[in-house]
Amino acid sequence: MEANLSLAYVLIGAGFLLMVAELFIPSGGVLSVLSACGILAGIVMAFFHDTSTGLWTLLAVCIALPVVGGRALHDWPKTPLGRRFFLTAPDENATVAFLPENLEMEELRGQFGQALSSLRPAGVVDFNGRRIDCISEGIMVERGQWVRCIDVKAGKVLVRPVEKNKLDDLEAADFD
Repeated sequence: MEANLSLAYVLIGAGFLLMVAELFIPSGGVLSVLSACGILAGIVMAFFHDTSTGLWTLLAVCIALPVVGGRALHDWPKTPLGRRFFLTAPDENATVAFLPENLEMEELRGQFGQALSSLRPAGVVDFNGRRIDCISEGIMVERGQWVRCIDVKAGKVLVRPVEKNKLDDLEAADFD
């Protein structure tokens, strides 16, 4: 009789091992079925040995199953197979804002340019001989009007129209 009880506990232990192995070895559910069968067969064998032993075994399995299963699911994303199932955040330097083209546009902030096309609200602006696609702040900007770059976000240049007399004041200022 003791051999049957030992075999019952071996089947339950093997069932738990197969349950954890299912997370690492993609078997299409075969290991899960074998795991469930092993655990159930072990519980049934414990009940055949003695009712109180069967109840204590069932209680232990009911406590251990969520603990072991939860721990296995917690560690699964760290395994090679689990990493394939979960998306990871991109590296900070891999975002659109850190592309070399967009980093070059950061130097446009605060510069003045002239609209080469109407900005309704998007269009093309000339900044010191460079044609840049820009977006106005929602204000219509006519062709030939002067604008100032107020922000660059993820490669999008945001401009605001300025008056010509304010440009003349800046050009006439003596910065010596």
